[in-house]
Amino acid sequence: MTADVAGSVAKMQITGATGLDTGLSRAASKENLAKAGKQFETVFTGMMLKSMRQAKLADPLFDSKALDTFRDMQDQKFVQAMADHAPLGIGRAMTDFLARSQPALNTEPAKSD
Repeated sequence: MTADVAGSVAKMQITGATGLDTGLSRAASKENLAKAGKQFETVFTGMMLKSMRQAKLADPLFDSKALDTFRDMQDQKFVQAMADHAPLGIGRAMTDFLARSQPALNTEPAKSD
């Protein structure tokens, strides 16, 4: 029985200081890096738009919780479409920066479509 447990432990891939697989090997592909860059662009643009909405210059004519909820959903879709079609470039800059730290990806800069 002890030999079975030892054999099972030997077959398991345990890495890191905590003994758990951190899954960092997933980040080593250009596709995942580009996807992370696009997601970062979406989150960053969303935060920027939200802070712009909070800086109210005047009181709205029609104001309600339902309107606020609808505006938040609309902003979320708008930000996603903006990141897909007309990105600001912050996601691309982050992707390029992270690609430089990974030797396997240094052959060509990552592209975030």
